[in-house]
Amino acid sequence: MKKANRIIWGVLLVLAGGILALKSLNILNIDIFFDGWWTLFIIVPSIVGLINERDKTGSIIGLIVGVVLLLCARDILNFDMLWKLVFPAIIIIVGLKLVFGGVFNGKSDKIMAEMKADGTNVVNGFAAFSGQDLYFNNEVFNGAELNAVFGGIKCDLRGAIIEKDCVINASAIFGGIDIFVPDYVNIKVRSNSLFGGVSDGKHTNSPNNTVTLYINGTGLFGGVEIK
Repeated sequence: MKKANRIIWGVLLVLAGGILALKSLNILNIDIFFDGWWTLFIIVPSIVGLINERDKTGSIIGLIVGVVLLLCARDILNFDMLWKLVFPAIIIIVGLKLVFGGVFNGKSDKIMAEMKADGTNVVNGFAAFSGQDLYFNNEVFNGAELNAVFGGIKCDLRGAIIEKDCVINASAIFGGIDIFVPDYVNIKVRSNSLFGGVSDGKHTNSPNNTVTLYINGTGLFGGVEIK
């Protein structure tokens, strides 16, 4: 996922540099500093997020904001309409996400509630303005609550013993969480992110696996990456 993002941004920068060079040589007569050009710093990252991120909510919101600002800057809409159109749309999108997320992704919540009720040991990882590494070598893993705030957490489960379905709740706020999972488990991801994302591009599920790891990822200007 990160590699794809680098490639996309690299291509965009090359195109922008090429256009500037051709304009300087008077080969092209393109004014890239049109009215509202600054909105591209919102629109382009949002489009990249729509292509690459599992969770699209933050990217959709960013795209809506960017397009409306561009239309206002081009005098197609006025800025008074911004408050009337953008924020109700954001509220509706977030609300629909919460509704459908709660309806279709309740199994992981049930598993976590049962584990806590049974007194099952659930790992708690927290990093604020710092980093934390969690390794589980030949240890039974039942689940975890991971929270990174302006920090980072590395949770390595490749050497863990996972005997039954379990849950990881991972929340990254202006931070990042990396979760390394073993090949013998399947993963199911639920993402609730705003201007962040959850990536699981490197893991492949197999019908031969009998254990499922449910990962609930929340990114607020942060990200959760499953490796």
